[in-house]
Amino acid sequence: MLSEPLRNAIDSRFGKVQAPPEPLHGGDINEVWLVHTSFGKIVLKTHSDPYPGMFPAEAKGLNLLSRSDTFRNPEVYLDSEAYLIMEYISPGAPQQVKGNQLGNALAGLHRNTAALYGLDHDNYIGSLPQSNRQHKNAAEFYVQERLLPQFEMAINKGYTFRGLDNFLQKLEVLIPEEPASLINGDLWSGNYMVSEKAEPCLIDPAVSYASREMDLAMMALFGGFPKNHIPAYNEVYPLTPLWEQRIPLWQLYYILVHLNLFGSGYYSRVMQIIKTYI
Repeated sequence: MLSEPLRNAIDSRFGKVQAPPEPLHGGDINEVWLVHTSFGKIVLKTHSDPYPGMFPAEAKGLNLLSRSDTFRNPEVYLDSEAYLIMEYISPGAPQQVKGNQLGNALAGLHRNTAALYGLDHDNYIGSLPQSNRQHKNAAEFYVQERLLPQFEMAINKGYTFRGLDNFLQKLEVLIPEEPASLINGDLWSGNYMVSEKAEPCLIDPAVSYASREMDLAMMALFGGFPKNHIPAYNEVYPLTPLWEQRIPLWQLYYILVHLNLFGSGYYSRVMQIIKTYI
């Protein structure tokens, strides 16, 4: 499985590979392996046909999350266009982290703010490119860098969206202005884990400085998180009034991503959200 150049890179940094790599869960896009070396266990992500810039962007995202000093994130050891090598975090039982611990960590992450929405580099949401051009306005960033690229992709696949222009025009009124928060950006349960030391961990991020409600919306979309994290979150960083009513607005982005990746099963939900607000 390991090419000679990759094996040499691992050997020179971590010592000799001790056993054949073991596949790890999470290889929907890339292949993910647990590699035993004389240094210890490391995680290797590879792809036979790498997406341009995916691994360097993921490395930057993980490093940015780590600097927030909130969640446990795997340390990045090496990254290139062809592979990403990271710290292996031994998993623990999910029930070790309660809702209040998760809420505190998430609010702490979101309190890392920036003057502009976006990021100084682009990245990916799943296997789809995610543009992070910077904007001063929350609604403008969400429309220009999140919704429109996905709608354009879907339209090119043959989907139609009646009422879309009216819907997009209303977002400037519906979306509140508050500081752009550092968000994980793809916060479903598969990108969340608990370490053996009972630490909440984030992996596979799609980071940006954006509305913090996006992370909450993605968490609510598919579930799988400890309950009662919102009260603890609000104690640290109170949410803007009517945030619950805006959850479908933010979920729209993630549903569009699923529409473009997985097909028409997500179309009716997209249209339902549009119709709700026009």
